Amino acid sequence: MLAHQRGTHRRGKIRVTVALSVLALAVGAGAAHAAPAATPKATAWPGGSKVAIADDSGVFGSNLSGVSYESPTVLWAVKNGPSTLYRLVQDGKKWRPDTANGWSEGKSMHYSDGSGDPDAEGVVFTPDGVFTSTERDNDDGDTSKPAVLRYATSGSGKSLNATGEWDLTADLPSVEPNKGLEAISWVPDSALTAHKFRDEHTKAAYNPASYPNHGTGLYFVGLEANGKVYAYALDQSGGKYTRVATIDSGFPAVMDLEYEPSTGHLWAECDNTCKGRTTTLDVNSQGAFAVTAQYDRPSGMSNYNNEGFAISPTCANGTKQVVWSDDDNDDNHALRTGTLACK
Repeated sequence: MLAHQRGTHRRGKIRVTVALSVLALAVGAGAAHAAPAATPKATAWPGGSKVAIADDSGVFGSNLSGVSYESPTVLWAVKNGPSTLYRLVQDGKKWRPDTANGWSEGKSMHYSDGSGDPDAEGVVFTPDGVFTSTERDNDDGDTSKPAVLRYATSGSGKSLNATGEWDLTADLPSVEPNKGLEAISWVPDSALTAHKFRDEHTKAAYNPASYPNHGTGLYFVGLEANGKVYAYALDQSGGKYTRVATIDSGFPAVMDLEYEPSTGHLWAECDNTCKGRTTTLDVNSQGAFAVTAQYDRPSGMSNYNNEGFAISPTCANGTKQVVWSDDDNDDNHALRTGTLACK
């Protein structure tokens, strides 16, 4: 474990090339691990080259940072400041905020005691609820606080208090407040055991029974500062957690993670820091997630500050819809869609 330290708070998302300090973090966090294999050379995006604007002008503004499909027609999105959760529904070729149950302007998010403004960067819909990855409390913006928060979304109120809270500060490298947990995804136990995923904590094949009350899968979070992905079993009845694996995303920074059930890929996405590229990670013969491919962004999309990335769960006419969320709201739009070839 690395000690917590204060960093300089920056409201904007200024991306820079990986520096020696980031390399030092990676070494400190993974000294016990063998050097990762070289990331494969980037190839063309495995889908359509064109992208389309997928929201009306000015709906979200800046800071829309993460997206996750619940179904082909329902999409969850988070804004990191002020912390807001959106339930989006499909409207033709675009996505708009749901107008039912108080979702028309999104809902503000808070910690479990009703306090704070969690800087929500990533979101994932799971059987256990909607989970977000956060970098800090915006009300104390100079202090890093990497955490995972769970929210129940069935009510009609305008604000949400977390129903679960896992503060991972003590288990992660010490980072600046704006370099923390950008990404989150969820992988079901059934997929992990089928692929003989190895548990680095027990040093044996992953056995879900080793983690009572963890739900039905593991949570994978991405740290912006070093591009590492950390897999956790989260005790759903409290704030306890166990780190199960540490994984190299193939990038110096990671902005979103997406599990694709049909292929078994865990996708890692990097923003304009890495020219909008993605990698796929799969469980190898040693039971560890490793990078298997790297892709350029679609050629028809500019190098936006895309911090969110989601893949539709269904295939239609040989393709799946993909959604990117642009934290900078370039040209007054935060959502864009493209296609990915079905496999």
